[in-house]
Amino acid sequence: MTRTILHVDMDAFYTSVEERDHPEYRGKPVIVGADPKEGRGRGVVAAASYEARRFGVRSAMPISRAWRACPQGIYLRGSMEKYAEVSSRIMDILGGYTDLVEPLSIDEAFLDVSAICLPERGRALAAEVKENIWKTEELRASIGVAPNKFLAKIASDLEKPDGLVVVPPGGELEFLRDLPIERLWGVGPKTAEPLLRGGFRRISDLWRLSASDPRMASIGLLGKHGEHLLLLARGIDDRPVAPNQEPKSIGHETTFEEDIEDLERVRKTLLSLSDAVAVRLRKHDLDGKTVTLKFRDENFVSETRAHTLSDPVADGASIFDAAIGLLDRIRWKGRKIRLLGVSVSSLSNAGEVRQLSLFDRPEKVVKNEKLGRARDALEARFGKGAISRASQLAAPGPGPPSQSFGGSAEARRAEAEGPHPPRAGSEGSEPSEERGEH
Repeated sequence: MTRTILHVDMDAFYTSVEERDHPEYRGKPVIVGADPKEGRGRGVVAAASYEARRFGVRSAMPISRAWRACPQGIYLRGSMEKYAEVSSRIMDILGGYTDLVEPLSIDEAFLDVSAICLPERGRALAAEVKENIWKTEELRASIGVAPNKFLAKIASDLEKPDGLVVVPPGGELEFLRDLPIERLWGVGPKTAEPLLRGGFRRISDLWRLSASDPRMASIGLLGKHGEHLLLLARGIDDRPVAPNQEPKSIGHETTFEEDIEDLERVRKTLLSLSDAVAVRLRKHDLDGKTVTLKFRDENFVSETRAHTLSDPVADGASIFDAAIGLLDRIRWKGRKIRLLGVSVSSLSNAGEVRQLSLFDRPEKVVKNEKLGRARDALEARFGKGAISRASQLAAPGPGPPSQSFGGSAEARRAEAEGPHPPRAGSEGSEPSEERGEH
């Protein structure tokens, strides 16, 4: 059966919410992110209005560079709590059309409306969704309608803002023919380089290849990844819309106000980040086995190191032990640190782990998780920060983590385009969740 898939993508979500709530901002360059401090600020841009983009301001751009490009802009720190509330209401609207809603981030989602909508009615239904969001939230959305997720996602981005693009069944190849090769999922700057050198500039250029073509190796399209890209190039994508997809990883990162090199401050920061990750793991009732450290120096050179533990954990001490060990594997002496991040992946249901490994898990891990859950209960009753580690009191690392729900699609797209700082828009600890291929 031919499917009808919608990809709903809110336009400049963070800044649009601010313009809705502050009509005096409309028509002006609005930037949500870190404090620019007149060009001396740290951190990055979380979102930029379309007016700000005319000055070259983009998501994930260093806030100091944004200030130099647009000093007359309206710079806001934003409120993730407010954006999350608006996002929740929008997702409720989408859920009124189908149970098959797959949120990709705070501002975008796939819908499978095949059960209620024939392909030829896709445009009318998408227009209704757009109008419903506008009437309820006074916010604009762009929607792509297509027989699969890949095509719908591309379509939603082609006529922003307030766009509506339909790819009819049978029109897949014509739709893809002249699009640049970078439009393919999984083709970032590094993957694109050998393709462009090989003369593959448009998606249709890949149509003359097969999985067994010897040229596949020379352009970096190897194994299942290469085969998958060839299918996408032909408009073939059978993946279902998957509601309530569990996160693949949970992490926090922080950009420092000033580049640091003091080991004690680095240790305290890693401990704070590890505790923040552990809190969110326990909140989702998850454990994880793979700890990843993200490191960026004063020259924006980034490195990552990962270590897989023998047992899944959800306590800050175990995560910290792994993170500090990973730091030892980075040759950072003589380098100043701009950013640190800690994430945990290889996730599993914590309840099942506790039950299956009741007698096998290290006593220290079990004890630390119990202490962590006791801390969670105290903070739930008395507020965040009601209890702290003694080692954090004298010289705290980054501030308490701000709330996040996966980040905006716009910021993730911008981060994928090049070696930018992290997507979040302020100094301090920033959460992240990865939920699979978008």
